[in-house]
Amino acid sequence: MSDFKQNMFDQIQKKSNVQPDQIMKVAQSVQNADFSDEKTVRKLVKQLASLSGKPVSKQKEDKIVKAITNNNMPKDMNSLTKLFKN
Repeated sequence: MSDFKQNMFDQIQKKSNVQPDQIMKVAQSVQNADFSDEKTVRKLVKQLASLSGKPVSKQKEDKIVKAITNNNMPKDMNSLTKLFKN
């Protein structure tokens, strides 16, 4: 694994306490996922919330699912951060 990838995984683990192998497992499971399918996206959001140990309210889940299924994801980190904070 490159130093960049290792550093990125280390930072994610520090901030979220999620192990790199768990991240890779999720990434592989969604590699060919249909992100226009609400059930698929909802399952992924719940899975990621569970992994991180952070609760996601129904309102926030709906907002995230809608943004993903409508292919309306923010293009920059500030907008992405706002989506997850609201």
